[in-house]
Amino acid sequence: MSDLANKILSDADEKMSKAVEVAKEDFGAIRTGRAHPSMFAKIMVDYYGTFTPLSQLASVQVPEARMAVVSPYDKGAMPLIEKAIRDSDLGVNPASDGAVIRVGFPQLTEERRKEFIKVARTKAEESRVSVRNIRRHSKEALEKLEKDDIVIIPAFGTTLEIEKKLNDLSINIQQYNTTCPFVEKVWNRSGKLGDLGHTVIIHGKASHEETRATFSQSANKAPSLIIKDMEEAVYLGKIISGDIEQANLYSFFEGKYTANFNPELDLTRIGVVNQTTMLASETESITAYLRSVMIEKFGEEDIKNHMADTRDTLCYATNDNQTSTLALMDNEYDLAIVIGGYNSSNTTHLVEILESKFPTYFIKDESEIISKNEIHSFNIHQKFVEQRPSFLPGLPHINIAITSGASCPDSIMDEVIQRILTLCEEDKSIEEVLLAL
Repeated sequence: MSDLANKILSDADEKMSKAVEVAKEDFGAIRTGRAHPSMFAKIMVDYYGTFTPLSQLASVQVPEARMAVVSPYDKGAMPLIEKAIRDSDLGVNPASDGAVIRVGFPQLTEERRKEFIKVARTKAEESRVSVRNIRRHSKEALEKLEKDDIVIIPAFGTTLEIEKKLNDLSINIQQYNTTCPFVEKVWNRSGKLGDLGHTVIIHGKASHEETRATFSQSANKAPSLIIKDMEEAVYLGKIISGDIEQANLYSFFEGKYTANFNPELDLTRIGVVNQTTMLASETESITAYLRSVMIEKFGEEDIKNHMADTRDTLCYATNDNQTSTLALMDNEYDLAIVIGGYNSSNTTHLVEILESKFPTYFIKDESEIISKNEIHSFNIHQKFVEQRPSFLPGLPHINIAITSGASCPDSIMDEVIQRILTLCEEDKSIEEVLLAL
């Protein structure tokens, strides 16, 4: 039973996060009359005998509200992709011009609109039931813990509520506390913001274990609010500026703010803190935007009394990794490989960045590279490892972008590079390859 407590906590976190992500994907795939890339996330293409997600074979842009443009990486796959879109449940008729596939989305009829509303309600209820079941099972399992059990606190930390539960059972939670120093730094900074009368704006995913832990720690000292992205930051900015009624905050950010949150009082002094699972560049953009909103409302000369400088909450390891990956986008590569754990939000962000431009493969180590024509890659959209054909293109020279999650050992990176060199029949060492760059 030594690993029981840790397993209960980590399994519950992982399962709840997955349940929320599945719900988001399900909602994203529902037609609303407006085009969105996520509508294509679950379309599978019969790619020369292997069913492959469309997202791995093409990029999707939305130049107009009712028009999506699908750009295949392999032009030879265009008719296969076009057929998959036509046969999907989107109810659209794609048209190819030989370079891209254009997908028009006609306005929904009232009957179809009602059908989609019914589907959305069903999906929402399924997600709620799933989360409730996970919570109930975890609670029942925790109640079986005994004081002699060993509990390992994960790198993302845990909530004050769980800490209290374990302390009440006289379980030692400090002996195996592996909370990352940068996570604790954000907690401490949040506490200082509270002492100075600021509200803490947490840039993170409300369902993620790190954000839940930070929210719990922050709420103990200050009014706190979680925002996921720039879209939510803009909505918050409009509440601050008065363009949107303050009362709308409670429904828009339901479950993401502390008890007794008062927009009129609690949005006059704010500070934004970053979660290591989010893009540091996006946190910086959100902070800059909210700062401009506060300047507009309170004036440049008084901004220090209304907007805290929280740049020190950015994790340097995560930030450096993301910055380096963004720099890869300035070059041209035949493909990209990302190495790391499939449950890592940080590594997933690297995949999201690279797959917007290059065919991208997400692997845990060199064992996933089977041959020149086959690789096992994790699909971040549908959450499974898939077999992908035509891995290495038959070119005289291949340009490959390779990066990894911040916690990936260098030895694993070396093994991946060596595996690729072997497949390409290159009689060179890794040192020789690096010197030639």
